[in-house]
Order: sequence, then structure tokens, then C-alpha cells
Amino acid sequence: MKFNSYKLQDVCCFIDYRGKTPTKTKSGVPLITAKIIKNGVIMTPKEFIAEENYDEWMRRGIPQKGDIVFTTEAPLGEVAEIKTDEKLAFAQRVIIMEPKREYLNNHYFLYALQDKKLKNCIATRASGTTVIGIKSTELKKIIIDLPPIQIQEKIADILYLLDEKMAINIAVNDNLQEQAFALFEQLMLDAGDSKCLVTEIAYINPKRPLSKNQVARCIDMSQLSTTGSFPSGWEMKSFNGGMRFTNGDTILARITPCLENGKTAYINFLDDKEVAFGSTEYIVLAPKEGVPPEYLYCLARYPAFVDYAIKNMNGSSGRQRVSADTIGQFVINCPNEDDLIDFGKIVSTLFMKMRSNSLENLRLASLRDALLPKLMSGEIDVSNIEF
Repeated sequence: MKFNSYKLQDVCCFIDYRGKTPTKTKSGVPLITAKIIKNGVIMTPKEFIAEENYDEWMRRGIPQKGDIVFTTEAPLGEVAEIKTDEKLAFAQRVIIMEPKREYLNNHYFLYALQDKKLKNCIATRASGTTVIGIKSTELKKIIIDLPPIQIQEKIADILYLLDEKMAINIAVNDNLQEQAFALFEQLMLDAGDSKCLVTEIAYINPKRPLSKNQVARCIDMSQLSTTGSFPSGWEMKSFNGGMRFTNGDTILARITPCLENGKTAYINFLDDKEVAFGSTEYIVLAPKEGVPPEYLYCLARYPAFVDYAIKNMNGSSGRQRVSADTIGQFVINCPNEDDLIDFGKIVSTLFMKMRSNSLENLRLASLRDALLPKLMSGEIDVSNIEF
């Protein structure tokens, strides 16, 4: 397959938003920051700028649907595609690249930027000591090798189909989770004035058997979702300390900023009697008898609970934590036994479907990642494939 070499500045238009930090508001135009661009996706924005500040802030250019978002530092090299026509604002450390369609398919470009070859080229032009980043002037000089546009489109279609299926699964899981949250809130209302402490319905940081140096599944803080119940992955490591947990447990971050960001997971994907482990900065909630395990995950994402946990953090600035004892003293409306049973029957089905979709996404992501370098290098010839 024939490849032609170009500088990025020859096949893309650049919009660079680096400069002063915009004044943030509680509502308005969603602000896309570097920290919510991850794994090829722009996550749900939690920050905004005022509508009246939009034109001034975006004076360097307005991105379009299909443009590629690139983070220049902290972290370097995360990419995503803009998939909406809605108005968006972009923060520092973010560059927009608009492919020139006669040279470069935007979907292909999204995957090329995730391929190790191009990522390594970008890394060699990065600089910095405390924070590693790349200047737009250097990014523009990066060389990209491109096959004919028709081949780009076929490669992009193959990879994009996998990503679209994963996106559908994520959307389904979001909907299922919202159903569970709605049922949980109704449960809180139906409980009326009946109150109890978290310690009355949950074991906090229960002991789980795991020997030192035993190889076990490890779920790192970075792998916890800020919005969903399922982690992005795990590794097999020798246990040398950390919080231990098993199926039916809920884990949540207790340290800033992970707690504020919503780092939480529901554990329902381990083997029978398997014990996994993770950060010492987790709090583990395990259900007492009669309490559906999914109930504690819903509690961990319940706004009143999260607000309580954040307000009761202690410690020096930047290293604040909430204690397990404090979590145990949260007062919650206490449902009756029959309502809890009915809740558990419904939500257990929802969480099993979420688990199935999430495991499928891990397999699809693994397949995509295996195909990506082979498609980009031409090792897999797609010229005769018809869609």
C-alpha cells in the first residue's frame, strides 16, 4: 500500500485555546477541559462558562462537528471527536484540529492519533520538566503517513463500527443506571421518617482474605469511572497492601479530588469467592443481611451522601480525606424489608445487564486496540473490503 508523508499543518487547520483560564460558572456553555478527554471520548462536562463570554473566549475559531480534540498536556495526547452541533467552549491545554478532507478522513485521523507510531512522534517533540507538553508550533511539524483517502475511509469504518457499538452499550448502561437511581430515590421517599445510620445497613472496610504477595486482580484508582459502576479494566499484581473487596461490594474514593470527581465502582465481575484489591484510598461498603448489594452503590452516588462525604473531609489542602467512621455516621432514610426485597429484585437485573454490556466493551476495546496498528501500518490490507 502506498503512503504519502505530510506535516500535520499541511493536512489540518489548527485552533489553539491556550491562554488565560476562563471564568467558570454553574451553568451556561459546557466547557471541555483536558481532564474530561479520555480514551477517545469527551466525557460529560461538569464545568461551564457564561453565554455572554463565549464569543470572546472562542474568538480564535469555532470548532465544528467532526473536528478532532487534542490535549497538549496534563495529560498529553488524549484525543476525541466532536460529535455534536451544540455550542461548546474549550479550555487551556486543548487544541482543535480540523482535517482537510481532500487529504485526511477525520475518523481515520482520530485513530491515527491513538496509534503508537504517531504517539511516539508526538512524544519526541514534547518538552517540560514538571509537566510534559507540546507546543502547537511543534505539533504542526509532526509527520503523518497517509494512505489514499478511500483506504482511510475503509480503515476508519472498521474501527468506528467497534467504537459505535461500545458507545451504544455505554448509553444503554447510562439509562439502566438512571432507572436504578430513580428506584432508589423512590425508596428513600417511601421510607418516610424512618432513619438509620450507614453502619446499620453496611459493613465498612470488612476484612477480606488475601495473603501478602498473592497474585490477585488489582483495580487502580485511575480505572474507576466517575459516572458508571464498572471500571475501565484491571491488572493482575502481587498483593502488597491496599483495600480488599469481593463481589457485592461497592468501592468509593475517599480522597480529594477523586471523591469530588465521583470515583466509584460496584463489584460484580469477579470469579466466585475471588478477592481483588486496590488503592488504600478506597472505602469499601458491603451489605448486611437483607440489604441488596446494589443498594449501597446507589447510596454511594446519592447526591446527599456525596455532599455529606465532601463536606466532612479533613486534612491539609490537596490531601483531604473522609474517614470510614464518618461515612458510617451518615443518616439515611431506612426502607422496610419488603420494599428492599422488591428493589433488589428489579435492580439486580439492571446491574447484570450493565455488567454484560461492560464486559462486551472490554472485549471490543481489546479487539480495536489489536487491529489499530495493523490497519494503520497496512499489514492488514483493506483495499478489497466492501461495506
